[in-house]
Amino acid sequence: MPTELNQSYDPKTVEPKWYQTWEESGCFDGNVEAGKDPFTIMIPPPNVTGMLHMGHVLDNTLQDIFIRRARVEGKSALWFPGTDHASIATQVKVEKALRAEGTSRRELGREKFLERAWQWSDEHGGIIFKQLRRLGASCDWRRARFTMDAEYQRSVLASFVELYERGYIYRGKRLVNWCPASQTALSNEEVEMKPQKGKLYKMRYEIVEEPGRFVEISTTRPETIMGDTGVAVHPEDERYADLVGKHCWRPFPRAEIPIVADRAVEKDFGTGVLKVTPAHDQVDFDIGQRHNLPLIDVMNPDGTLNALSGPEFEGVERFKARQMAAAKLEELGLMVEVEDYENNVGFSERAGVPIEPRLSEQWYLKYPKVEEAKRAVEKGIVRFHPKRWEKVYLHWLNNIQDWCISRQLWWGQRIPVWYRKGADASDPANWHVSVDGPEDPENWEQDEDVLDTWASSNLWPFATFGWPSDDPKVKEELDYFYPTSMLVTGFDIIFFWVARMIMSGLELTGNSKDALTDEEIDQRVPFKDIFIHGLIRDEKGRKMSKSLGNSPDPLDLIEKFGADGLRFGIINIAPSGSDILFSEERIEIGRNFCTKLWNACRFRQMAGGVSKNQRLDDIVGRLAGSELEGYGNWILSRLLETMAEIEGQFSRFEMHALAHTLHNFFWGDFCDWYVEAAKAMLQSEEDPRHDAALAVSDLVIRHTLLLLHPVMPHITEELWSSMGYSVDGGFIQDGGLLTASELKSVLEKAGVTIDAAGAAQIENVKELISQARATKAEYNVASKRDVTLFVTPKDNESGAVVEANLDTIKKLAGAATIELRESVDNLPGSVSALGTVYLDLSSAVDVEAEKTRLSKELEKLDKAIQAGSGKLKNPNFVDKAPPHVVDGARKQLEDTEAKRDEIARLLGSL
Repeated sequence: MPTELNQSYDPKTVEPKWYQTWEESGCFDGNVEAGKDPFTIMIPPPNVTGMLHMGHVLDNTLQDIFIRRARVEGKSALWFPGTDHASIATQVKVEKALRAEGTSRRELGREKFLERAWQWSDEHGGIIFKQLRRLGASCDWRRARFTMDAEYQRSVLASFVELYERGYIYRGKRLVNWCPASQTALSNEEVEMKPQKGKLYKMRYEIVEEPGRFVEISTTRPETIMGDTGVAVHPEDERYADLVGKHCWRPFPRAEIPIVADRAVEKDFGTGVLKVTPAHDQVDFDIGQRHNLPLIDVMNPDGTLNALSGPEFEGVERFKARQMAAAKLEELGLMVEVEDYENNVGFSERAGVPIEPRLSEQWYLKYPKVEEAKRAVEKGIVRFHPKRWEKVYLHWLNNIQDWCISRQLWWGQRIPVWYRKGADASDPANWHVSVDGPEDPENWEQDEDVLDTWASSNLWPFATFGWPSDDPKVKEELDYFYPTSMLVTGFDIIFFWVARMIMSGLELTGNSKDALTDEEIDQRVPFKDIFIHGLIRDEKGRKMSKSLGNSPDPLDLIEKFGADGLRFGIINIAPSGSDILFSEERIEIGRNFCTKLWNACRFRQMAGGVSKNQRLDDIVGRLAGSELEGYGNWILSRLLETMAEIEGQFSRFEMHALAHTLHNFFWGDFCDWYVEAAKAMLQSEEDPRHDAALAVSDLVIRHTLLLLHPVMPHITEELWSSMGYSVDGGFIQDGGLLTASELKSVLEKAGVTIDAAGAAQIENVKELISQARATKAEYNVASKRDVTLFVTPKDNESGAVVEANLDTIKKLAGAATIELRESVDNLPGSVSALGTVYLDLSSAVDVEAEKTRLSKELEKLDKAIQAGSGKLKNPNFVDKAPPHVVDGARKQLEDTEAKRDEIARLLGSL
């Protein structure tokens, strides 16, 4: 039953009330339902100890919009939640806490350390789920998974064993990206390149065979000199052709090292001579392999130098050692010069320290089904939105390298490989690879390493359901919900996560292990549509961060604007696939829209008749057989157009356009035009059009709530209930959203036909009113309602339309009198489809006072133009000011000149 709305909307009361009701009622439960189409989204799992930030707000609002839209469309919708164990991030935090206690993970031992990590996870985990509830996220919380859950861990280990047995996983000793802080290997995607200001050291090495002759070498890393095992020049560099095959002296520890020719050397960088340190640089490693140069690793795992660097450097931190090595070169007379230098340096994304290339034995994955993963996108089986991200995805796949999947950590899924005690651990014959381990564990030692976090989250779309279990329920749910419908994520993890999930799904789901057909690809990919959104930046375009103080707390914004206000506001400013410039002022539109929606529904209640049944068939029944008046016909036409627009926007994944469309329709078309034009009909029960006008309003409000519900769920649920639109007390998601064509059919069956020509006439009336308002605004009389307007109709038919709507035009244009004339001379006017509308200046303005005002404005603008022109003619400004400042000055001058022309035109019309 309908209930009277309060005078104002209070999200602090409404939002928690409805969220609790939804969750307790099982509204978010995703179940296998015969006869219903499934719609599935897997949440990108946030870190278990994570806190809600603005990126989460955007990402999860988008997902919730798609999920709630699927529910109102009658689909069985499942939004699967969960969290990621974030091995490096979590272990770093736990180890920091241990250091504060005066201990370390090594002192604790693996078992005790894992107890502390679980304790940390339990204490700090789950907070983000509570915060997502505040946002209105309608996840199926019963199913929440954690990547360290026993069942999920079993899935991860099973995938390792399967891929190992198929020949995709191998162990090898290679140069890896090493994080000295976390003391673990990193994949290339976990390394962030940052510009750094440093030094370029030019030094000289003496030629062994020609004492007194030196070759000059430039380097940014003198601290690795002790690991040099060769010097390289380009084979076509004539400057050094006679040196190839000879040797030079490594300064310290002093040793002969060969001079080799290799095409990897850049002739134009520095001196064109490269010191080769195979154990500490990937290019050097490759050169060393080609020329059989030995590898000397001079660095410890923690970034200090080891005994191979020499007694004076042993134990010294790497950057301190750089200064010491430079000083030693000076002391030996081997430093030529030092200059400032800026280059890109790889940083550990998590630990925030420069990485070290380090020779290490690790586990690697040769990516499976790469060609199928490319074909899935090339043939449109998997679609990126916006489409331009397909190129980024395919570029990475075309340049893909084997993935280092082992990490020297304890928090994570431990690699399921055991080595026979006392046997050669490098021989696979002495390995046992299984999920459960060997039957005689006392004779084996398990690998110490854990898997990269992404090696577990790349199974997320199917491991969450229990893959590879033979349980019939697991099979039933995978058959129904997998492949999932879509993925919503940021562009920054296309490599980390998106591509890897696609390849994992293609390889591990289904039965065939061979090359796949297009049909098999369609059945195995983890999702069909990928919605890529941008990053949220501040209004200056900077990334949000705590250090800059430009990252607002979403909970503070929810407190200020309400969850629905924040949701609508963030979507409204989020262009598809592009970064979002955030400011609180840009979010206010969401809160204001909530207020407008509430007030419009209160106005409808005050018009009476809401005690009647408000189901769709009842509302349409109240319209049955009636001839719609012009504005009712027009607003229903606009409703159908809006519904069709929104259907297209969902199909094209244009969520910002969706917000604009909803706002423009309800606030603009319905509130500002229809309600104002039909106010007399709505308020007067004696008006014979009263009941039909109320029914039209109900139909529009009812469908607007259904359309808005995915974006603003709480307020729409409250209004759905209070306005009496619910069926037998059901939720809005059970309201049965029709398509535009379905609603049109329902209306036609009830004898309600939308007259397209009549709707077009009202659009023309709207345009005439808008032109009248604009003309009034030009002469600063926008708020005056006692002016006289003249209209010269384009033809007789147009004149009849104006005559028929004269009262509405007067009311909405703000005119006391409107006269239709054949012609009007010497008055300002604006052209519309129905004719030209003129403002009678004698009734509107004090002409002489207006002339004086405009003349003063013109004089002021002339002076500004003179000053701006002079500035741009001054070479001291044009040549010395930054280009963007000069461009800004030109634009300002152009704007001032345009404004002057407009003022001159207005003055001339007087």
